[in-house]
Amino acid sequence: MVIALGLFVTLGCMLAGYVWMGGHVAVIWQPAEYLIICGAAIGTFIVANPMKVIKDTGKGIVEALRNSEPKEAEYLAVLGFLYALMREFKNKPKSEVEKHIDDPSKSAIFARYPEVLANPELTQFICDYARLHIMGNARPAEIEALMDEEIQTIRHDGLKPYHALHAVSEAFPALGIVAAVLGVIKAMAALDKPPEVLGALIASAMVGTFAGIFLSYAVVSPIATKLKTVREKRLHLYMLVKQTFLAFMNGAMASVAVEHGRKMISAHERPTINRVEESLTAPEAKAA
Repeated sequence: MVIALGLFVTLGCMLAGYVWMGGHVAVIWQPAEYLIICGAAIGTFIVANPMKVIKDTGKGIVEALRNSEPKEAEYLAVLGFLYALMREFKNKPKSEVEKHIDDPSKSAIFARYPEVLANPELTQFICDYARLHIMGNARPAEIEALMDEEIQTIRHDGLKPYHALHAVSEAFPALGIVAAVLGVIKAMAALDKPPEVLGALIASAMVGTFAGIFLSYAVVSPIATKLKTVREKRLHLYMLVKQTFLAFMNGAMASVAVEHGRKMISAHERPTINRVEESLTAPEAKAA
């Protein structure tokens, strides 16, 4: 919604200013120029990226358009799930806890927190390190180093669509010039035409340069930046899990470990301690 509003304001102000200075909107409507620019951009994007990145870029654009950043409810769900899991570690044999990790879809704990189960990558991340804790051979420092490496890998993979879109954004002005040159070639082939016809051909050719620059800096680049912002904010969930697990493995109580995780959330998005405490007790009361 926010992206749509921003694009509407950008396009609306651009067209309003153009009309205000006496321009005619029909002149800049040149479908052939847009087809050349966008078609070349899509083609080079497909050539430059493996299919996995192409599909993930589509997914990332949807995430950017929906502004799929973690909301308070998702943070609270992850904190609540970790709290419940750590209490299981404290109060029950490891063999019973392992059942939750081996098959999350059948776990009563996961069932109480569908927001966590709906994120398969995060669920797998939690289960992997919970399993390492159950094995009992790894030291917290080793777990921390391993988590840091995996989070860095997740970040690298998650930002591949951003880099792909950024490359396309940088290419758009040059592709606009390509379209403009083709338009000029067409205009040069009509030098024997009346001045008004030749002028219209040259004007349509210049639309290619305008379109390439506009699409680059006003459309693709902002969407790519928004995609990057959303993906990096979703990494906060992994950092939250990491900090909570490490605090628990170093001997902190479950409630204290959750507070370590809460502190990893950005200050303007961080739920209050009271809000977290309410969310921790609500699922247990419901289950009881």
